[in-house]
Amino acid sequence: MRTKTDKTFRKAALLLFLPVFIFLYTPLAMASFTLDDEKKLGKEFYDKLEKNDLILHDDRANAYLNKLGKLLLSKSDKLPFDYRFSIIRSSGINAFATPGGYIYVNQGLINLSENEGELAGVLAHEIAHVNGRHIAEMIDRSKKINISTLAAIIAGAFLGKGGELTAAVTSFSVAASTALSLQYSREHEEAADRAGLSYFDASGYNGKYMLDFLKVMRGYEYYSSTVPSYFFTHPGTEERIGYIDALIQTTYKKGGAEQIVGGLKRIQTILRLQEKDSSANLKFFGEEIAADSNNLDALYGLAVTEGKIGMASEAAVHFQRALALDGKDPDILRDFGIALFKLGKFTEAALYLNRAVGASPDDATANLFLGKTLLATGKIDETVDLLKKLEKNRPDDPDVLYDLAVAYGRANRRGLSHYYFGRYFKIKEKRESALFHFQETLKDLPVNDKKAEEIRKEMDSLKNPAHSKQPSASLKSSGNAFPPP
Repeated sequence: MRTKTDKTFRKAALLLFLPVFIFLYTPLAMASFTLDDEKKLGKEFYDKLEKNDLILHDDRANAYLNKLGKLLLSKSDKLPFDYRFSIIRSSGINAFATPGGYIYVNQGLINLSENEGELAGVLAHEIAHVNGRHIAEMIDRSKKINISTLAAIIAGAFLGKGGELTAAVTSFSVAASTALSLQYSREHEEAADRAGLSYFDASGYNGKYMLDFLKVMRGYEYYSSTVPSYFFTHPGTEERIGYIDALIQTTYKKGGAEQIVGGLKRIQTILRLQEKDSSANLKFFGEEIAADSNNLDALYGLAVTEGKIGMASEAAVHFQRALALDGKDPDILRDFGIALFKLGKFTEAALYLNRAVGASPDDATANLFLGKTLLATGKIDETVDLLKKLEKNRPDDPDVLYDLAVAYGRANRRGLSHYYFGRYFKIKEKRESALFHFQETLKDLPVNDKKAEEIRKEMDSLKNPAHSKQPSASLKSSGNAFPPP
């Protein structure tokens, strides 16, 4: 059964993709689809996904997926693209590549993978589609088809078919949309399997895991009430199973590892925690713990879920049980610290957050909440020092800007407080509030000061209805032009 999230994803994605392809393909209708064209299309596609909040941003999950991808790329005949691996906010079971080196994997497919090898096999296959320029080849063949129809077909191919999406896609032209299916041919699939398996094997994985995932998908196809959208653009499951099995038996017989990067179960836990259905997570993690009382990832997931729904005492118990198994786990230390912070237990929170930062110094969330904890306990100088370090790497993070504004306010540094509030409200697209705080900032600066000139330019841009959401580079400086209190 499709979730509400999936339906929202399909609606938003359909609306955002059709203009993209119409815009990009119109000038290319009579020309060959070049590598530069692929890069432009892939970037536009990604930007539209980003704008509509369809890409999941979690530092740990993204780092893990990109580490897997880069490992496989290091053994491939990659094209001159800046390859990028992203997670789509959808429980649907799908993975796809778009021109320009952009590879997307749904949350649902990651959670379906039983081990790292299975997920890596999917990535290797998608990398092979990019390197083989299979999508570009299909686009080249479709030049004589109406651009709007081609755009609709592409949207349908990437987003799956059926229900509301099918109705919207075919409304462009039922006759024309059935004239071409933007679907990988069996030749494309064989080429991607052959190349992907070579990348996979060269990276150190056992080819059987690529085969295992296809068998899982086949079982899902047979026994699920819905067909995974992965099948719509990756045809011939049975043939692929036989073909890959033959390659493993004859060419890739040396075996290999099930995992190399490590940590998939934690990533799956992190992705489950992104879901809004806490009752489902309580059930899932509870069943995992019932099967294995020392399941660290399940204890962590259950504790975080309980904390979200106000079961504070139960969450504390499960956090402590998890830490008894691994007292240096940075995720558990961080999220226990955050839970304590939200309960107002700032001294205890600081202990766990300091340990979390010690275990993982680059964890931005741990550092942010440690800053919040220091601020709550009145340690203003330490708060500012920590948040200024965070600002260097996350100059547009609204939480960092807001806490800096509050910290400078408590330190009676009026100009800097207004300055950071101005930047905060600009990012939040609160135009009047941003203008107010920037105007107040100017009162603390000499008229001819360089910083004052930059702020006036920002105010002018805010008065223009077409102002950008993001601050310009001029407002990403440290603010040292302000006088001391």
